Amino acid sequence: MKHANRDGSGVERRLHDPIEDRLTPLEPLDLSRVHSIDDLVRGMAKTAFTGRQLGEAADVLEAMARDQDCFKVMTLAGAMTVAKQGLIITELIDRGIVNAIVSTGALMAHGLVEATGRAHFRYNPEVSDEELYRQGYNRVYDTLEPETNLDDVEQVMFRILSEWDANEVLCSYKLNQVIGKHLSKNAEERGILKSAYEKGVPVFVPAFTDSELGLDFALANRGREKENEPKLRFDPFLDLEYFAATLLKQKRLGIFTVGGGVPRNWSQQFGPFIELRHRQLGEDIPLKRYHYGLRICPEPVYWGGLSGSPYSEAVSWGKFVPPAEGGRFGEVFLDATVGLPLIVAAVLERLDRGKARAEASKGKKILARK
Repeated sequence: MKHANRDGSGVERRLHDPIEDRLTPLEPLDLSRVHSIDDLVRGMAKTAFTGRQLGEAADVLEAMARDQDCFKVMTLAGAMTVAKQGLIITELIDRGIVNAIVSTGALMAHGLVEATGRAHFRYNPEVSDEELYRQGYNRVYDTLEPETNLDDVEQVMFRILSEWDANEVLCSYKLNQVIGKHLSKNAEERGILKSAYEKGVPVFVPAFTDSELGLDFALANRGREKENEPKLRFDPFLDLEYFAATLLKQKRLGIFTVGGGVPRNWSQQFGPFIELRHRQLGEDIPLKRYHYGLRICPEPVYWGGLSGSPYSEAVSWGKFVPPAEGGRFGEVFLDATVGLPLIVAAVLERLDRGKARAEASKGKKILARK
């Protein structure tokens, strides 16, 4: 083939046959053939742009869910519980699709509001933020969190912390486990921390002080100081070590990220942490990285934050197995309140159909033996 001319005039093109090149043809989205959410998502996978991303992301989540040797970490940022996505996360826990959660503290606090039977409310844009403050309504974009809700969360936290042994150092996963235990005993509603406790799923909050839960902890300690009681101690490195030890035991790792921020970075730095322990300290531990990655976040790369960085960048840090070695990734640049329900609902339909087929096949074999 001729090389390009330096004067920019180009070269004669040799037109290829896309079938011989084994290119994948796209297909029109035929709504007459859509009878379920999974039908829609599978159809979108054969289209273009964000629709294709969403369909391919569902395939990655399905692969993670079906991989019995894969330990799946879900990271959560943004106002997902305020936006009423909490039961989707709860369902993933209950189904065994999520084995650990790393979250912002605010998301867990607002979820605790929901789990204790309180509600969030639609924001009326005709009411100014100054007036909302006077009325005791905290605005999260188009939704309101009444301050009284957070007062109720505070009381739950105070009750739990008042019973904590001052000799035992706290960390976020231990505290969330106890909150979940409290909800399991006292709350009828489903919720993230309740299900996490019941299913043995640890919930980590790396930036614990950046949350209502962190402020409640600080208030409780100031109250203990006034009563001349020993202050409770909190060590975030207990979280890091327990998380790393848990992941080191696994054969394969997957991560399902909603948003980005601290939860995403904290979870992904597991690979570099293990490498540094091996390389700098000489520890005899296996080098591990995430095999699967799925993220839903509309932030573009050029803002420069980790929330928008692609998995290809994370490969360079030793956080993920590259595709050439078996890594599998999906990235959806979409509002999570749209992407999360569609992806999860589609995958749950697939898993339910697979389970039904397996049970039917088992039943036939039993009848055949008789």
